Amino acid sequence: MLEVLLGSKNRERVLQYILAKGEGYAKEIADFYGTSLDPVQKQLEKLELGGVLVSKTVGRTRVFVFNPRYAFLDELKALLQKARSYYTPEEIERLTMQRKRPRRKGKPL
Repeated sequence: MLEVLLGSKNRERVLQYILAKGEGYAKEIADFYGTSLDPVQKQLEKLELGGVLVSKTVGRTRVFVFNPRYAFLDELKALLQKARSYYTPEEIERLTMQRKRPRRKGKPL
């Protein structure tokens, strides 16, 4: 949806993932979208160099979050939210679902 504006579909994916989940690392994002790791890593690096994202090291993993000091952060988040409203309901649910592990067998909904 925003790839023309942002320059890359993977850049939009990275930003949407971090907006939905609050944070993310390269392998997690690549696995979520079923894409290769290299383009996701390149987009994370470019976004960090541009000041949109910041990273911290947790163990051996670099975890990325939005930079709270980025001047256009509120506008960027609003644009990403608006773009998300045009996604299919399945894509929206997949992005916003917070479950990390499967439901216990036999547990009621």
